[in-house]
Amino acid sequence: MKTMKSLFVILVTTAILAGCSNEDAENPNVLNIRLSNESQYDYHTVVVNTTTGDVDFGDLLAGQKSAYKVFDRAYRYAFVELQIEGETYTLQPIDYVGETPLETGSYTYQIDVNDTGDRYAGLRLTLVEE
Repeated sequence: MKTMKSLFVILVTTAILAGCSNEDAENPNVLNIRLSNESQYDYHTVVVNTTTGDVDFGDLLAGQKSAYKVFDRAYRYAFVELQIEGETYTLQPIDYVGETPLETGSYTYQIDVNDTGDRYAGLRLTLVEE
């Protein structure tokens, strides 16, 4: 009887864990975007906007990649705002005229910073299709 209870607990636990979603799982039927911190600096309060509203990515340590987040629409570049050592840095696109929206799939926005100290020209974004 004790063996049956143990087996039941194991089966229920396995079923629950199998039903949990993995934020890193790539769903090819939606537009998945993650961030990669390509710099030597830790990024704090990272926000990305691809024209459909702000998406909070939180903190991203140097060399770290975030989990994928689902976007309704995105382009090869985006609005990005983050903090480095208490200073706010912003990548502000002028517009998306002539840009083609990304197709469904998984992408990474690689974000790097140059050492000019310019808050508005210091960020560099590179799109990588996974």
